[in-house]
Amino acid sequence: QTPNHIKQTTPLSSSGTPVFVEKGQDVRLDVQGYMTVKNNLKRLNRFQWRFNTSDNVVTYTHEIETQVTPKYQGRAEFIDGNFSLLLKNLKEGDSGCYTAAVRSVKLTMSVYLFLERVEPPVLTVDSNSTINAICNVTVTCRGQKTSVVTSLCNSRICSQVGGESRGAETSTVPLLSVYVAGGSIICNHSNQVSWASDTKEIETICVSKSGKTCTLNKEHKNCTIWFA
Repeated sequence: QTPNHIKQTTPLSSSGTPVFVEKGQDVRLDVQGYMTVKNNLKRLNRFQWRFNTSDNVVTYTHEIETQVTPKYQGRAEFIDGNFSLLLKNLKEGDSGCYTAAVRSVKLTMSVYLFLERVEPPVLTVDSNSTINAICNVTVTCRGQKTSVVTSLCNSRICSQVGGESRGAETSTVPLLSVYVAGGSIICNHSNQVSWASDTKEIETICVSKSGKTCTLNKEHKNCTIWFA
């Protein structure tokens, strides 16, 4: 059984679809169809895990020895029972293409990108106004290394009016999103390995300059104006 702190992966095709793992964690790279390889691996055949096609991580000589390249000593472990590679304490420089091969035959290729956990975002209220008993709030959501997102929200929905919130699904750029849920405006900051959020209750921020207080009416999904 794989320990909780180790991410177990399924080998990918040669297309090199990215897999994201959190920095500082461990990951186990498995070989698809390893039993076929094991049954046909003859004495003195060499099995290798390579990084970016040319950098040897480990070389296994069947029935003889396993050699871990010096730069990976203490950080890589070869499991000869199924030819898996365990990488420990991942760093940014470990991001790249890992290939398992015996002789000139490439068995599997996986691309791994190692990311840091996102920092909590900051949600600030810029302004608010009330039109036809509906309180509208302009907010700004800020995240680490991410463009600022400005949104106009009411008790039902938020619409982005400025900034850039999205990165591609395969991107290392974090995603900022602003939405309404449970009577609160939520600023969510996420990447492929973690997320964090900041919230503001609509009822507490919907106060007009004239002293009117906008209290959330959950049943009708709008705000009822009360005079202070």
